[in-house]
Amino acid sequence: MLLAVISDTHLDAPTDWFRRFFEEHLLAADALVHCGDATGKAIHDYMAHSHPNFHGVAGNCCDWRIGQELPSMLRLHLAGRTVGVTHGWGDRASLPARLPETFGPGFDLILFGHTHRQTKLQFRETLVVNPGSLSGERPCMAFVELGEEIAVDFCCFQAGE
Repeated sequence: MLLAVISDTHLDAPTDWFRRFFEEHLLAADALVHCGDATGKAIHDYMAHSHPNFHGVAGNCCDWRIGQELPSMLRLHLAGRTVGVTHGWGDRASLPARLPETFGPGFDLILFGHTHRQTKLQFRETLVVNPGSLSGERPCMAFVELGEEIAVDFCCFQAGE
């Protein structure tokens, strides 16, 4: 199962660039996971209505309506794996190490945002991954293949590509 994982889009509504990016890079994935800070309700609704298997969490910069609708943490069961999703909070440097403890045992993969930095770290049985930020001059994301192993491929683009 292929996951397209994005975070920190920091958009109020889908731009022409985001619509093209969505069509070219996100739509074909088996699932789309947004790790928070979609910022505006219109961008969140676009993803939720445009991808048949969309999952998202609220972030610290989200519109209050998103915060009302979405949880801060999700537990998903995808391709026989237990996947946690959150945006993150607090100190960015220590966040990856705090996530396995916060989610608890039994997670194969935890996806998060907040730091705007691509991260892939193993903590015992749990792989912790941040796709980076989709905002800024060099938008980044991750493709995560859930198979016998968990494979992570980070991708970065030029804004407006």
